[in-house]
Amino acid sequence: MTLEAITFDLDDTLWDNRGVMQRTEQDHYAWLDAALADAAEGPAGRFAERFPLEAFIARRQALAAAHPPRRGDFTWLRRRALAELLAEHGLAAEPANHWADRAMERFMALRHEVEPHPEVETLLEALGRRYRLASITNGNVEVTRLPLGRHFPVAIAAGELLAPKPDPRPFLLALSRLGSHPTRALHVGDAWEEDALPARRLGMQAAWIGPDDRPMPPGIHRLAHVRELPELVRWLEAQA
Repeated sequence: MTLEAITFDLDDTLWDNRGVMQRTEQDHYAWLDAALADAAEGPAGRFAERFPLEAFIARRQALAAAHPPRRGDFTWLRRRALAELLAEHGLAAEPANHWADRAMERFMALRHEVEPHPEVETLLEALGRRYRLASITNGNVEVTRLPLGRHFPVAIAAGELLAPKPDPRPFLLALSRLGSHPTRALHVGDAWEEDALPARRLGMQAAWIGPDDRPMPPGIHRLAHVRELPELVRWLEAQA
């Protein structure tokens, strides 16, 4: 194959995301609880005591089930769940929406406190000189808010398109904007069902950052870490 484009998943591909999400989830909810108490908004009693974090998670899950097209639009789900719980806590519509917006601002600020793997900046810099690069994420990181966003002239937020991976549409949209074809592209991601398989079904090569050594079908290449990507790219070029 003649490789001309590389698309990347973000969370748990270019950085470890588990700790980021745990901290973000807990801290923004605690911030909202404290801010409501300081502002004396709503009835007596703490918001997070009536609606603990588990209730917020359950409400998001219920909204995703009730609105299937929105199941991957995590920003919408979070904001809607917060507004509903705040209204049930006793806030009128306007302040409920205000505090939901404020909490989401806090969430998004924390959500972008990610630390890319040490090799990522140099890796993207080198690859960007030879290939067209794009990001495709089901998460709600806005990669343009990160320093490494400069490497991605195309950034696709699949959930906001209401077409989260493994839907083929975010892959095809990224490749269309890059002016490339699936057979001349490689996708890199950590999720077997959401990254490796859908990319391969479209005819892309796929680099799967996976935890095991299961036999790989043709066209899917296992990496232990994204730092191994340049070696795979050199191998693919040599096959051409």
